[in-house]
Amino acid sequence: MRGIVLDLFAGPGGWSHALSVLGTRDVGLEWDEWACRTRQRAGQLTVRTDVAAYPTWPWLGRTKGFLASPPCQAWSTAGKRLGLVDQPLVHQAVADLAAGRDTRERLLTACRDERSLLAAEPMRYLHALNTVGEPEWIAMEEVPDVLPLWKQYAAILRTWGFSVWTGILQAADYGVPQTRRRAILLASRVRTAEPPAPTHAQVAEPESLFGPGRARWVSMAEALGWGATDRPVPTVCAGGGPGGGAEPFPSGSRKALSDARDRGTWTPRPDGTILAQSRQGTAPSSVQDSRLAGAPATTPVAEANRWSWSLRSNNQANATVRPVTEPAGTLFFGHRANECTWVAEPTLPHPGGTDLVAPEPIRITAREAGLLQTFPAGRFWAGNKGQQFSQIGNAVPPLFAGHLLAPHLDVTLNPHDFTLAA
Repeated sequence: MRGIVLDLFAGPGGWSHALSVLGTRDVGLEWDEWACRTRQRAGQLTVRTDVAAYPTWPWLGRTKGFLASPPCQAWSTAGKRLGLVDQPLVHQAVADLAAGRDTRERLLTACRDERSLLAAEPMRYLHALNTVGEPEWIAMEEVPDVLPLWKQYAAILRTWGFSVWTGILQAADYGVPQTRRRAILLASRVRTAEPPAPTHAQVAEPESLFGPGRARWVSMAEALGWGATDRPVPTVCAGGGPGGGAEPFPSGSRKALSDARDRGTWTPRPDGTILAQSRQGTAPSSVQDSRLAGAPATTPVAEANRWSWSLRSNNQANATVRPVTEPAGTLFFGHRANECTWVAEPTLPHPGGTDLVAPEPIRITAREAGLLQTFPAGRFWAGNKGQQFSQIGNAVPPLFAGHLLAPHLDVTLNPHDFTLAA
């Protein structure tokens, strides 16, 4: 069987989902049990294995495309960044593997973080594949600090006959509702390697004589469907039922709301707070008990407009906080999985001049995080919440991956095929 797309460190299937939308499939090598279960549920071909231990010979003479997104924990700003300390050792491993010398065991003993050397693993496979003139094309992705390593790969690949491009790309420039910057390597034996043309910009750009226009960056509200006029969102006010009914919810209603949230019946928030469509239909807001501090009851929409919501990336002092009318900051979870929260700020003064009691911060759900990574709304995530969030944060956004892959596959990408909110 010829024409395989080999995907190292395949995770829950960011590259894989993009390929399926574009009409092809990959074979993913992945170690994490829960990511493998997520892939299996999505019908993605997977070999559960340690990429560093798996042999290269099964892929020789069969591989057309090559993907790699090595684990970023050793390099990410979310961690200790010991990969930067280990960087000379990783460069040495790449140089040795490119020459057919396997010095990984010796170099690994000197690494401060054993995950650092995983960034050299793609070269082990590429060296073996190159002996049979494969692959035809390559795409690799990592955090920005890995760019010097990608440049080393590029220099080697050019001596093997590849056209190569390396650089930093902003995922929001390609319609991802997240300002996620990543170091990218693109290489090809059959065409000039170059980055895809951006489709979006921080400020919308009209079409001109110099090229097509670009849409404004996609906001979280758009991606989550919170501002869509064809999706009215139920509200809760004055202790009432959906739409502000007069009767309070019976006992157990908050659990019912949480259950409805998990089923996707609501655009929901737990604990009696529902993110509601604003009067202008642009951004979500919460509706809480309008009788706080003795204030008179108000209409659901008027009360909903009292709060604007933002996403806070973690509970650190320097956490990124973005309103829902903007893209999210880079989603990273790991040990901070449960600290990515929606926070509310008042937008209108409370009647009578009294202060409003702000809703408590609300943890982001796996469904919401997946949508902000451009996975489908109905995506199944295996494992507990921490395991789900870890998969989502480490994945390549499929829409971003689709833009990178379409030229290699000689297909035209239709962004509408990557539907966000259902």
